[in-house]
Amino acid sequence: MIFGYARVSSKEQNLERQLKELKVFSCDRIYTEKQSGKDFNRPVYQEMRAKMRFGDVLVVHDLSRFGRNKEEIRDEWKSLIDEEIDLVVLNMPILDTRKYKELEGMGQLVSDIVFTLLSWMVDDDRKRIRTAQQEGIAIAKQQGKYRGGKKRYHEGATGKDKVIYERVVQLLSANRSIVDIHREVGISRNTIYTIKADL
Repeated sequence: MIFGYARVSSKEQNLERQLKELKVFSCDRIYTEKQSGKDFNRPVYQEMRAKMRFGDVLVVHDLSRFGRNKEEIRDEWKSLIDEEIDLVVLNMPILDTRKYKELEGMGQLVSDIVFTLLSWMVDDDRKRIRTAQQEGIAIAKQQGKYRGGKKRYHEGATGKDKVIYERVVQLLSANRSIVDIHREVGISRNTIYTIKADL
């Protein structure tokens, strides 16, 4: 059976281009997911993976749809190969393990070289994006434009959030520990530290 897998990282992104290519490839089943590729603990991917057997084929549009972490991609790739499940990466025809079944050793060598290069590129791209985000935030902070996430518990809060905020302030004033406050109120320790710093 030929399994197609299409993934984007967020709900705002579109799967259409990937789906079109997987349909053209005549996949028997196509699984779609809007989930980060930082690891393979993705519900839809795991559901698909549980159904795959010896002789099946997994098709993805490109390696970054498969995953974003080179070590995890390599481990998952090896696991599939060990189970004799073929892999096809549509935008990189050389990464089609079906082609090398008659060439003993050659297919593995070609796949290993190209795959290692591509997985490094995927991982490097992820790091580059994260670095760019951090640099952007740093510049915005210097310019006084960065506000970070909207605070939920603060002096001007309303309703339940205000009740929680006032209780945290009360407990801080009584010199209760952060851990004790966290256990009683149920909000994160980081949030309590932020309230304390604001006070």
